[in-house]
Amino acid sequence: MFDTLSDRLSAAFKNLRGKGKLTDADIDATAREIRIALLEADVALPVVKDFIAAVKERAGGAEVRGGLNPAQQVIKIVNEELVTILGGETRELRMAKRPPTVIMLAGLQGAGKTTLAGKLAKWLKESKHQTPMLVAADLQRPNAVTQLQVVGERAGVPVFAPEPGNGVGDPVDVARQAMDEAKAKQYSVVIVDTAGRLGVDQELMKQAADIRDAVSPDEILFVVDAMIGQDAVNTAQAFLDGVGFDGVVLSKLDGDARGGAALSIAKVTGRQVMFASNGEKLEDFDVFHPDRMASRILGMGDVMSLIEKAEQSFDAEEAAKTAAKLQRKGGKEFTLDDFLAQMQSVRKMGPLTKIFGMLPGAAQFKDQLENFDEREIDRIEAVIHSMTPAERTDPNIINGSRRLRIANGSGTEVATVSGLVERFFEARKMMSAMASGKGMPGMPGMPGMGGAGGGKKAKQQAKKVKPKRGSGNPAKRANPGSSEPAAPAAGQLPAAFGGGGTGGAFELPDDLKKMLGDK
Repeated sequence: MFDTLSDRLSAAFKNLRGKGKLTDADIDATAREIRIALLEADVALPVVKDFIAAVKERAGGAEVRGGLNPAQQVIKIVNEELVTILGGETRELRMAKRPPTVIMLAGLQGAGKTTLAGKLAKWLKESKHQTPMLVAADLQRPNAVTQLQVVGERAGVPVFAPEPGNGVGDPVDVARQAMDEAKAKQYSVVIVDTAGRLGVDQELMKQAADIRDAVSPDEILFVVDAMIGQDAVNTAQAFLDGVGFDGVVLSKLDGDARGGAALSIAKVTGRQVMFASNGEKLEDFDVFHPDRMASRILGMGDVMSLIEKAEQSFDAEEAAKTAAKLQRKGGKEFTLDDFLAQMQSVRKMGPLTKIFGMLPGAAQFKDQLENFDEREIDRIEAVIHSMTPAERTDPNIINGSRRLRIANGSGTEVATVSGLVERFFEARKMMSAMASGKGMPGMPGMPGMGGAGGGKKAKQQAKKVKPKRGSGNPAKRANPGSSEPAAPAAGQLPAAFGGGGTGGAFELPDDLKKMLGDK
C-alpha cells in the first residue's frame, strides 16, 4: 500500500545526499516534494499542512545546518513526524479488572468486521492466553451470522448466536444475553460483531449506541477499510460523534490503495490505530506499531516485526540442534531433511515477499521481490520429498540415474535437481562458516569479529591482488594509456564497496538472483 509513497519520499531525499549544508532553497524543495508525495497518497490536507510545517521548522534548525550529514538528519526528522501522525506510541488493549473484557466492533458494511472479529479472537487466544467468545449481533446482513460461525470455527473460538439473522432478531437483546452467557461459562473476553450500513445513517448510529449502552464495552474499535481513502476520515469522524470509539483497526492493508487513511485517521480523530489486518488468512493480523510503520514507509525495513515472526515460527530447541549440526564436522551432519524443516519454518512466517520486504534496503529489490514465484518453494519441497532417506542424509550419493528418478518423481527436470543439490552444498558451507564464527566464505572478516578474512590464506590472497601505488607525477596519472585502474564515475562506489567500478549497472549476486527466481 505504501510503495508509491515510499518511492516519492526516497526521491525527495536523494537530492539532499552529498550536500554539506542545507540552504533554505534545499529545505523548501524537499518540503515541496514531501507535500506532493503525501497528497498523492491521499493524506488529509490538514494533516499534510501540519506535517510539512513541523518538518520545515525542525529542518531549519541549527543542529541540522551544522550537521555532517543533512540528508540523514532530514530523514530522521521525517521519520519522527511520521511516527507522531501515526499515533506516537503503540497502544495496548485495555483489559477489564473483572472479566469478561467486552470489545465492540463498529464500522460500515464491507469494512471487514466479521473476519476481523475472528482474527482478533485468534490473536487474543494465542498471544494473550485469553478465552474469547464471539457474539453474532449483526442480524441485518444476509448470512452474517453463518459467516461468523465459520470464522469462529476456523479460529477455534466459540460463537454465541441465538438468532438466525437475515433480518430476524433483536441485536441489543442478543448482546445482553451474551454477557450472561460469558459470565456463566467464564469467558475472559467477549467480542461483539455489530451490523454496518453502506453509509452513515441515523438507524446505524442508534443501533450501535443501544448495543454500547447494553454491554458497556471496555473497548470500542472502529474498523475501517484502508482502501477507501479520504472518506475513511469522514466516516471515522461521524462514528466518533455518533457512537464514540477508543481505537481504530485498519483492514485490507495489503491492498493497492494509496494509504492516506492510515496516515490521516489517528491525527484527525485523536484515536490511535491499534491493529492492522493485512491479508485474508486469520494469521494476517498484527498490532499496529507507529514507529515500525514509519520505518517501512521510509524504506528502512521492520526488523523488530521480523524477529517477532521468527520467534513465533521457529522452535528454539530445534534451532539449537540445527546450529549444533552446522558447527560439527564442517556442517556435514546438516542434511536435506534439516534444510527442508528450516524452509518450512520460514514459510510459516508468511509469504516470502513480505518477509524479504521487512529487511532494511529491500525497496531497491522491489521489482525482483514482486516477480518472485512462491511456487518455486513448492517445487523444491517436491524434489526433496522424492528422494530416499539415504539421499536426503547424504546428497553426495545422488548420481545421474538417481537424479533422473528424482526428477521424474517430482515432475521437474534433471537440471532442477542438480541445481538444488549444488545450492544446498553452497548454503551448508556458508551456514556452517557463520555458525562457527568464521564469517561468510569468500568475504573478508569484519573488524572486531572472527571471519574468513582473518586467516593466513586470505592475507596471502590480499597480498597477491594488492594494487600498485600510483605515480607521484600528475601527468602520468592523467595519461589514458597508464596501467593504473580507472577511477569510479562520479556518484558511483568503487568495486570493492559494491559498486561497478567501471560505470556498469549494479547487479545482484548470483545466489540472490537464483533465490528470487531471476534466471
